[in-house]
Amino acid sequence: MFIVQSYPIAVLLCLVTMLCWGSWGNTQKLAAKSWRYELFYWDYVIGIVLLSLLFGFTLGSMGDQGRSFIADITQVSANNFWSAFGGGIIFNAANILLSASISLAGMSVAFPVGVGLALVLGVFINYFGAPKGDPVILFLGVALIVIAIILNGVASGKTTTGTEASNKKKKGIIIAICAGILMSFFYRFVAAAMDLNNFENPTAGMLTPYGAFFIFSLGILGSNFIFNTIVMKKPFVGKPVSYSHYFKGSLSTHSVGVLGGIIWGVGTVLSYIAAGKAGPAISYALGQGAPMI
Repeated sequence: MFIVQSYPIAVLLCLVTMLCWGSWGNTQKLAAKSWRYELFYWDYVIGIVLLSLLFGFTLGSMGDQGRSFIADITQVSANNFWSAFGGGIIFNAANILLSASISLAGMSVAFPVGVGLALVLGVFINYFGAPKGDPVILFLGVALIVIAIILNGVASGKTTTGTEASNKKKKGIIIAICAGILMSFFYRFVAAAMDLNNFENPTAGMLTPYGAFFIFSLGILGSNFIFNTIVMKKPFVGKPVSYSHYFKGSLSTHSVGVLGGIIWGVGTVLSYIAAGKAGPAISYALGQGAPMI
């Protein structure tokens, strides 16, 4: 499998993660012109699962380093399987809430609040779970992000006009905060299932980045039948939608959602690959710089 051998390459992959995590939301905006986000989200999840398989059978199976994709996912221990799978469940709940907050408060408000909070809390969780990197520089960066979140909230309050619009935006911000708190935990669950210190010869029962990402994607897909079904029946905005509406979508409409999932998935799997050299806290922190994109 493909393994990063140098720290600079790992950081470069993290920057690609930032681009991917910061740009996938634009596909939701494109689809929203004619497509409810609850329906868009199904295509998004399908895109993530397809991407996990593509990476698993290509980069995860090439060469003679590490453990091949199929061998990896068939030897995983129950604890590590459920850790990666649980990370997918946590992420999915958080991301559905983030998508709902975007539809209420707008991309420019909800995304920085939700993702910014996830960055701040997630860096602490991932660093103390697996300390790696310079803590002074890392936490100084976190402090700057906190300042940026506060300034963004102040600016948002000044631009909102009208009671109804203000209440809608406040509801979106509250949901974004809940999403951010949840999202701060998912990465650590997946990282805990991987042998971050030895991708070349991982401990028996633990996963490589490719196997971990695939099982993580299964957690997203499985939980989506519960979480997204609930949101479809009781949406945050608009009238309920049914599965029959989903199958009425055009190929181009579905393709936009799948593309969104692929973009996000590329960023995520590259982040896990980079975590072996850069450490989970730095990989996560650089990726969650997404609000700058």
